[in-house]
Amino acid sequence: MADGIPADADAFFAELEDNNDRDWWAANADRWRRSVRQPMEWLCEELSGEFGEAKLFRPHRDVRFSPDKAPYKSHQGALVHTSPGVGLYVQVSSGGLLTGTGWWSPERSQLDAYRAAVLEDSTGDALARIVAELESAGAEVHGDRLRTAPRGVDQRHPRIELLRHRTLLVSMDHGSPDWLATPEVVERVRADWRGFGALNKWLAVHLGGAR
Repeated sequence: MADGIPADADAFFAELEDNNDRDWWAANADRWRRSVRQPMEWLCEELSGEFGEAKLFRPHRDVRFSPDKAPYKSHQGALVHTSPGVGLYVQVSSGGLLTGTGWWSPERSQLDAYRAAVLEDSTGDALARIVAELESAGAEVHGDRLRTAPRGVDQRHPRIELLRHRTLLVSMDHGSPDWLATPEVVERVRADWRGFGALNKWLAVHLGGAR
């Protein structure tokens, strides 16, 4: 049984970045399972009682339409869907542990619903407060954004930065602290995911599909 995410997970991805080919992967596949996949499965299982089952992503990249033909991802991610196009995320890479949440699926109906909710003062101000609190806690707010205002929206609108978003993502980058390789990692991720709860609820309610 795993008791944390071992330091070798970071080292594995650092080496993969310099050796992203099938021969290196074949020689290190057992190491990937031992240092990356199994600890991440353990972490997600420990969190599943509160947040639900996570999907662990495959290590292979889809290179069909990409100029970068490197066959393997340089991180291991896992996602818990909380509502359509919205979820809780955790990943390990050469940079250590990252947690996140948000809305990544800019379907037309959801985009229209998002903008309408941000334009409405009561719901828009609520989102602005949630985002400001997350930023104050050290989170990075990002996503796909328009360079200018959406059509028909005044660029001087008080919530123009939120209105430019076509997706809305939040992440917390923890790096590689000592607790990463201990059972404490479960509580650290749990705390982040709980902290993302208000944003997830807002997105679920205003984009549709709350559960």
